[in-house]
Amino acid sequence: MQIENNSYEAVVVGGGAAGLSAALVLGRARRSVLVIDAGEPRNAPAGHMHGYPSRDGMPPAEFLAVVRGEVSAYGVRIASDEVTGVAPDGGGGFDLTLATGGRVHARRLVVATGLVDELPGVPGVAERWGKDVLHCPYCHGWEVRDQPIGVLYPKAGGVHQALLFHQLSKDVTVFLDGVDVNAVPDAEWQLLRAAGICVVRGEIEKLEVAEDRLTGVRLTDGNFFPRSTFVVPPRMVPRDTLLSSLGAKQAETPFGRFVEVDATGMTSVPGVWAAGNITGPAEQVVNAASAGYRVGVAVNTQLVFADAERRAERQRTEVFTPENERAVARSRAGGMTEERWAG
Repeated sequence: MQIENNSYEAVVVGGGAAGLSAALVLGRARRSVLVIDAGEPRNAPAGHMHGYPSRDGMPPAEFLAVVRGEVSAYGVRIASDEVTGVAPDGGGGFDLTLATGGRVHARRLVVATGLVDELPGVPGVAERWGKDVLHCPYCHGWEVRDQPIGVLYPKAGGVHQALLFHQLSKDVTVFLDGVDVNAVPDAEWQLLRAAGICVVRGEIEKLEVAEDRLTGVRLTDGNFFPRSTFVVPPRMVPRDTLLSSLGAKQAETPFGRFVEVDATGMTSVPGVWAAGNITGPAEQVVNAASAGYRVGVAVNTQLVFADAERRAERQRTEVFTPENERAVARSRAGGMTEERWAG
């Protein structure tokens, strides 16, 4: 849709579960809200999403379509666009520049732009991502239970994924893909051995596919290992350009640097909140929706008190002007017993 207004009480950047949840709360609070969505959800390659009560197994695109309809019913406007720049307006709000050339003003800003999964460079991984190349046992583990599963050994993550997927299938093989066996800690070898997880040395040449399904892993030495699922550790990179440009503080995590937020989702920049995967990689859809709800409540509450304080300040200013004081003095001199001023 085309953006007709250029000023809103809240602008939400990102139209995934977190952003739409925040917009839903704000719309129900009768706020003027604009959602700007670039249309690049992280879970777009996945056929289904899981772990969301009442929505388990629903395709992500269908889920977003349903929530968009709910949000729109409360007057929230949704625009397909991209925010290319943001700057404080000097009065507590923000001016946003859009890719289509438009400009939008926001009293408060919610950033829910998520993250990008940067995949390992193993040939075949990118093509099968979200199908039979996976990363999360909670998102897709049930669907691959009891299958022969391969796990790419991550230098940073260790055997974490291998052990989690071993809970779902006893046929799990870890591929070192060139990692020196001496670089694997003894404690990890012991865990793998105790679980009965096989370890394959050597470098991976490619994933092999037949009839649109993964059949196995081919090494550079020619050896082939039949596998129907391959687990990889993506590098999770937050889409935080807007927050960085505003100077929002970041915090170190085991998965890299992510924006720092308080319990309500507020960043270190006054008037700016963040929700969803932009705040950390562990936010599943249900978590992101919950975070967006908290942000929506926090933004509305702050606006309520900001407006109340502004009205009270205006009233105080109007009451104690020299003109009002002279009017009061004249009234008292005239014997009036009741004094009233317009607030």
